[in-house]
Amino acid sequence: MVTWGIWVVLGNAASESIDPRTAAAISYLVAAPFALGLILFSDASLSITVRGGLLAGAAGLFTGIGLISMYVGLSGGSTTIVSTIGAMYFVVAAIIGMVVLGDEVTLTRLTGISFAVIGVVLVTQ
Repeated sequence: MVTWGIWVVLGNAASESIDPRTAAAISYLVAAPFALGLILFSDASLSITVRGGLLAGAAGLFTGIGLISMYVGLSGGSTTIVSTIGAMYFVVAAIIGMVVLGDEVTLTRLTGISFAVIGVVLVTQ
């Protein structure tokens, strides 16, 4: 939570200083070696299945799209609004979980999603 918050603030400043797509690319150029170093210097398994590799690659594609979208949004919008809307990714994941993956749909979950949406609306006012 803290590191994501710092990332948004620094990303906003970067997007105001240089092209937001360039700022996003630089962020990933720094993050990739960090992630690879973490793998090499930890006890992480280097075993990769085709399915796992493809899914991780697809996740990376969507991460890249999300990151660039965030930087572009930050270059033209309020940090408060853009970061709050971006942080709603969990609502998308929850809906996919319930609709596609068969997670149980409960009144409590639907209420939580509703409160999250209401929270975003209130923050953006």
